[in-house]
Amino acid sequence: MEDIPPSILDTDLYKLTMQQAILQHYPTASATYKFTNRSTDMLFTRKAVDLAWATILRLGRMALTPAEHAWLTATCPYFSPSYLRTLAQLRLSPEEQVTLTFLPSAEDPERGQVDLAIRGMWWQTILYEVPVMAILSDAYFRTVDRDWSYEGQEEKAHDKATALLTHGIAFSEFGTRRRRSYKAQKLVMDGLVRARDELGAAPGVGKLSGTSNVHFAMEFGLTPVGTIAHEWTMGIAALHGYEHANAVALDMWEETYPTSPSNALHIGLTDTFSSEVFFRDFLADAARARRWRGLRQDSGSPEVYTRRAKEVYDQLGIDSREKTIIYSDGLDVPRCLELKKVAEEVGFIPAFGIGTSLTNDFTRLSDGKKSRPLNMVIKLHSINGVPCVKISDEITKNTGDPEAVKDVKKLLGLPNGKPNGK
Repeated sequence: MEDIPPSILDTDLYKLTMQQAILQHYPTASATYKFTNRSTDMLFTRKAVDLAWATILRLGRMALTPAEHAWLTATCPYFSPSYLRTLAQLRLSPEEQVTLTFLPSAEDPERGQVDLAIRGMWWQTILYEVPVMAILSDAYFRTVDRDWSYEGQEEKAHDKATALLTHGIAFSEFGTRRRRSYKAQKLVMDGLVRARDELGAAPGVGKLSGTSNVHFAMEFGLTPVGTIAHEWTMGIAALHGYEHANAVALDMWEETYPTSPSNALHIGLTDTFSSEVFFRDFLADAARARRWRGLRQDSGSPEVYTRRAKEVYDQLGIDSREKTIIYSDGLDVPRCLELKKVAEEVGFIPAFGIGTSLTNDFTRLSDGKKSRPLNMVIKLHSINGVPCVKISDEITKNTGDPEAVKDVKKLLGLPNGKPNGK
C-alpha cells in the first residue's frame, strides 16, 4: 500500500495528547495491546495479512517532518517544546513491537482470523492502535472484499455534511481507525469541507468543528479535535487501583493540561468502568466538574445518559446549559438530529463525533446492499504486567480477561448485566 502517505500524524489527536501525559507521569511503563475482530464471519486471507504486515513495517519509517513540527507548534499550544522534540526524534520499531499472525480456518486454509499483539514502552506503543486498525481495514478491502468502489463517496459525504450543517449541528470527523482506506477518508474530508464552504457561517448553520485525524487537520486547515480515550483511565486503574481511578485520571490529566478558557482538552470520557462509577468521583469534586467543559457519551443509551448527566450537574449546582455532551457512539445523520433535540430539551450543548458512517459507508456493486465495514478493536491489555479491563455502558463492549472484568465489577459494585442501569 505504497500510495498511503506515511505520516506519523495520520492518527487521532488524543493519541498524541495521551502520549505527552504518559511521558510526564509514566515514562518507564510498559504496555501490551490485544486485537479483536468482532466481525467473526469476515475472514482475512493470507494475502491480506501479508499486505497488512508489509504496511505495518513501513510505520518504522515514519518521522515528524519539519513542516509538521512547525504546524503542531502553531496549532496545538498544549504541546510543550520538549514533547515535540521527543516526537520528532521517535522512530517506532514494528518488527520488534508488533506481531501479526494469520490463523487459517479449518474449512479453508487460505482464509482465517488474525492474531495481533503490540508490546513495548507505553509512550511509544500508544501510537500503533489507530494506524494498525486502518491498515487492516485497507488490506481487507483491497484483497478480500472488492465488491465496492469509490464512486460517489465525496458527494455522499458532502450531502451528509449539508444535512448536519443546515440543521445547526456542530460535528467533527472521527473516522480514522475504521476507515475503508486513506483514500476513502480523504474523499470524505473533501466532501465535508466543500459543504462547509458552500453554506458559510449564516445564522442557524452548524459547524464542522474539525477532525480527530491530525494529518488531515493539517492538510485541510481544520482544528484537530479529541478527548481522552479509555486507554488513559484503564492504564491508571491498573497502576493505582480501580476504586477512584476516574478521579485520579482527571486530576493527572489536569497536571499535564491545566484548564484554560477554551478547555479544548477537558471533556470527560465517562464509560471506562461504567458511567455510574465515573459519576461517583465526579460528584465528589464540584470545583473540578465546573472546570471541565463537559462529557463524552460513547456507549449505552444516549437518551438515558443525557438525563442522568443532567441529574449529576443539578446535584453539583452547575448549570448544564453551559456544559457540552459529545456523542460519539455509532452515529449517523438521523441519529445526530434526534440527539440534538434530546440534548437541547434536557439542557446541554450537543456536539457530535462521527466516524464509521462517514469513512466506511459503501454499497456492494453486485446488489446495491450495504457493504459491511469490519468491526474490530485494539485495546490496552496490560500495563507493567497488570491486566487492564474496560466495563462500558453496554455489556457487549466490555473488554479484558473475563475473570478480571468480573473481579472489577464486584469491587465497584456493578451488576454482571448491563451497568447502565439507570
